[in-house]
Amino acid sequence: MKVDHKLPTVDHIDPFISAEIPDKSEDPQLHYLVSKYMIHGPCGAANLSCPCMVDNKCSKRFPKKFSDHTIIDSSGFPVYRRQDSGHTVMKKGVQLDNRSVVPYNKGLLKRYQAHINVEWCNQAGSIKYLFKYINKGPDRATAVLYTDSTGTSNQKINDEIKQYYDCRYISACEASWRIFANEVHYRYPAVMRLPFHLPGQHNVVYGEDDDIEDVLNKPSVASSIFLQWMRLNERDEEARKLTYVEFPTKYVWNLKDRCWQVRKRYKTVGRVHSVSIASGEPYYLRILLNKVRGPKSFEEIRTVNGQVFPTFKDACYAMGLLDDDNEYVEAIKEASFEAHCRYLRSLFATLLLTNTLSRPEFVWEKTWHLLGDDILFKRRKETHIPESNFGGN
Repeated sequence: MKVDHKLPTVDHIDPFISAEIPDKSEDPQLHYLVSKYMIHGPCGAANLSCPCMVDNKCSKRFPKKFSDHTIIDSSGFPVYRRQDSGHTVMKKGVQLDNRSVVPYNKGLLKRYQAHINVEWCNQAGSIKYLFKYINKGPDRATAVLYTDSTGTSNQKINDEIKQYYDCRYISACEASWRIFANEVHYRYPAVMRLPFHLPGQHNVVYGEDDDIEDVLNKPSVASSIFLQWMRLNERDEEARKLTYVEFPTKYVWNLKDRCWQVRKRYKTVGRVHSVSIASGEPYYLRILLNKVRGPKSFEEIRTVNGQVFPTFKDACYAMGLLDDDNEYVEAIKEASFEAHCRYLRSLFATLLLTNTLSRPEFVWEKTWHLLGDDILFKRRKETHIPESNFGGN
């Protein structure tokens, strides 16, 4: 990374990077290594089944063109020196010259004796080449299921062990992780899933033969984890300092007595059940449960600065937990300058279907005159009323 170690101009590239087949009589070892590790292909017309072939063309753009000198093209990428020296190598029965050489460094190739592609990176577009391989993800294998089309009635033996080895692939990093017996997953600390529900909508479990009256009269029906949390807040001052998510860190749920008790040992974290935004009020209730501390009732959850709001959604807006949707109002207004009303209505419908809007009624009230701007034209067209009868409005 030091300045004197950089390659600022093309004059510094040739001593460091080579893209030519060396003379066998001058350096037989380097000639052997280049012919074994640094020759691309053969591809093109000589080998149409080469993995690099896409639409009958080499995706790596081999063979390259001959070049007497190293230059930088208009895009900022180097064109390495590839002289027509007459040096060739044989690979899979095809004679290849300097146009098929992958750029390499002589010292690195001799030291490690492996395929090492060395490139000159002196621009932002080239630097991403250094990182794209580590971001490609783990290696993958494709498994194909098929049936025997021969029509024979002989039943084949199902070798489950062979199928397991054929379809399972373990990459090098995963294999080394397991060889060294490292932890694959952790179970600490314990995570307690915290259910919640709207008023009068908690789950009730019963058998198909149970009488409905007996089920509703069971004490456990009115003793859900969520309801008992609010009841404990009524009499425990310490409990009122915690949110619903923080509650399992200080208290433990006693399943036998169906009540919360002070935690004495172990560490546990809470996690509220996830809810889709399309579910409506439960989604906004979940947001409030991560913010409100120690509520004693559903009404207290909807209370913000002493004011009780009619819905959990309104309470979220009052606390500033939701966007005001003004960005979507401005987007529709901006589109109205160039787009017709049909497009605007399609845009509004897309926002509704993707659950993008927090308050659809707010966006509608601000933009309905734009969404229905062509209604007078449609009405005039359907009733054939002359335009003069509209008084120019």
